[in-house]
Amino acid sequence: MISTFHYLERDFRRWVRGRINVVSALVMPAAWLIFVGLALPIRFTDNYLDFITPGILVLTMLGASLQGGSLLMFDKVLGFLPKFLAMPAPRESILYGKILFITMRGLVQSTVILVLALILGAHLLNPLLLIQTYMVLFIFGILLSSVMTTVALTLEDHDSYAAFNSIVSMPLFFTSSALMPYDQMPGWLAAIAMLNPVSYAIDGIRELQAGVFPADTFLGLTAGAAIVLAVSVYVFRKATV
Repeated sequence: MISTFHYLERDFRRWVRGRINVVSALVMPAAWLIFVGLALPIRFTDNYLDFITPGILVLTMLGASLQGGSLLMFDKVLGFLPKFLAMPAPRESILYGKILFITMRGLVQSTVILVLALILGAHLLNPLLLIQTYMVLFIFGILLSSVMTTVALTLEDHDSYAAFNSIVSMPLFFTSSALMPYDQMPGWLAAIAMLNPVSYAIDGIRELQAGVFPADTFLGLTAGAAIVLAVSVYVFRKATV
């Protein structure tokens, strides 16, 4: 546990020191809030900003998770990872520290986006529902960051990882329920969106907005995160760098 914290602290220190990285990670979600949430003349809802905010929060966590795998890739390419693996601390602590950092960084970024949404006119959830929203984001972050660290471990170089990232990022977002409800989509897109894990997290937050506890969302995301994390740990134990 202590060694996991040290790896977590290392990545946080490196992230905070690169201030341009902190700012750039917020530009795209903020742009979606301002230029899409406020500008589009959407007719299926009275307050499109309220509708799109859950999608932007999940988009922020999605972006943080997809970018997070590059941290492990850089450690591997620059030669840090072999040194970490040679240390007496359990090698799983490296993976846990990385996944926790990626997820917590996404939560920090999501908080900034949530505050911006409230300033722009979105309605505030009550504190209990807000905590549950963070729980959905946290579990979703664990799931995706586990996937991406595993991908980073199996690919050979940063260019390959960047190519994989670009292939999956926009399709995951645009085939989700972030921008419109299922009944406003073409039938083929609605069918894809219902299978998209991004939609799963977004729909859970929207249910919380409506005052409904999304038990299915919590169970589904938790089960998915546990399975993917177990696979990630297995791959990491077998890794040779």
